[in-house]
Amino acid sequence: MKNKLGNVLDWLKGKSVDYADCRYVRTEKESIQVTDGVVDTLSKDVNVGVGVRVLHDGAWGFAGIASTSEADIKKAANKALQTARASAMAKKEAINLAEQEAFKDHYKTLCEKDPFNVPINDKVGLLLEISERLKTDDKIKMAQASMDFYKTNKLFFSTEGAEIEQDIIESGAGYETIATDGNEVQKRSFPNSHRGDFATRGYEFIEEMNLLDNVDKTREEAIQLLSADDCPDTETDIIITGSQMALQVHESCGHPSELDRVLGTEISLAGGSFMQIDGLNNLKYGSDIVNIYADATVPGGLGSFGYDDEGVKAQRSPIVKEGVHVGYLTSRETAPVIGQRSNGTMRADGWNRIPLIRMTNINLEPGEWELDDLIADTKDGIFFDMNKVWSIDDRRLNFQFGVECAWEIKNGKLGRIFKNPLYTGMTPQFWNSCDAICNRNHWHVWGVPNCGKGEPMQTARVAHGTSPARFRKVKVGASK
Repeated sequence: MKNKLGNVLDWLKGKSVDYADCRYVRTEKESIQVTDGVVDTLSKDVNVGVGVRVLHDGAWGFAGIASTSEADIKKAANKALQTARASAMAKKEAINLAEQEAFKDHYKTLCEKDPFNVPINDKVGLLLEISERLKTDDKIKMAQASMDFYKTNKLFFSTEGAEIEQDIIESGAGYETIATDGNEVQKRSFPNSHRGDFATRGYEFIEEMNLLDNVDKTREEAIQLLSADDCPDTETDIIITGSQMALQVHESCGHPSELDRVLGTEISLAGGSFMQIDGLNNLKYGSDIVNIYADATVPGGLGSFGYDDEGVKAQRSPIVKEGVHVGYLTSRETAPVIGQRSNGTMRADGWNRIPLIRMTNINLEPGEWELDDLIADTKDGIFFDMNKVWSIDDRRLNFQFGVECAWEIKNGKLGRIFKNPLYTGMTPQFWNSCDAICNRNHWHVWGVPNCGKGEPMQTARVAHGTSPARFRKVKVGASK
């Protein structure tokens, strides 16, 4: 395969292209889902193909082919070349790529136990046991548990001389239950909502979750919510758990820091950003304790890899430093706009999609607090846990997040449980109200397997390292 890609690139060089790259991608996916004691999903798919990007006369062309024959790959390369030539006739300005070292390397995910070698009966058996134990009360009307695994082999070759191979394994699992008493419906999940937690690790990650240990707590909290009071409509101090903070970071910092959004090339579908270039190194995004980094080097993070799909090495880059907006997620094409080189965030959803700027691990750096001390330090407030629904405008300014449950904080102690809780705010004001972040003992990198972007839509697997944090004078209420 390496020889085939090299030969195709040599052919493109003979056509006097500005630049070209080829990506061979083989992805194997296994998905298992059990609902109410029945296996309703058990699938295994393999997808193989090659994508070719060509830059000619300052314009892009792209084509993909579900084939590994050299003749077919050359046909795709020729199609990409013809597209680039046609695009060049209509371009407004020429595309210039930031300089980039041409790496020759082989990157592998650290994996102790290949999930594809674990007997299917073991995986299904665990999910069945979770589902059955969740349904041991008549008020539980739905119990669902799932696992998803990905194994990806990628080759990236470029006319600049890059020759990179990557073997990446991703694993995840989770469960949720729905309780009802005929009038009220409530939900609880573990270890996170939206299919659980994920990492670039093997089956050992699933084992370390201790999924069975939390079944009873998850079921009982769902039942408690049926008779709980609605979250009060007020303005108060709030503490947000790490899992919910992950989505808060994702929506209000990760997406608006994508430089293609800022420049308007994603605005038709995904929207723009309030984090404009004239605010770089000037916008007071948050309080002085808020530090947010894009870090594709975190061991096990779902947004971790060796190289992006432009052959740029994985990096750790600041987005917000001591509350000030200082960086973006960039590509080789967009980075020169702000006088920089790419920080390696271009990724594609398979061989048949062109790379886009995507989040890596966008992490809120830990603070100094123990969680118990933070709760004890909060006289009156509400403790919010685990996302249920959310809404945010197309510039990522106004938002509303609804969570599965919350607890009252009274005189430094957790009290009664609240149902249907939500909080709302505007991004800079909200982050500037952050006055406490828990320490690394409570910091976890939460995998998000379903981040959508692009047209046609691409799904990326990203992550967010977060710990619980406190925000002052936030509007809260109950969803109806």
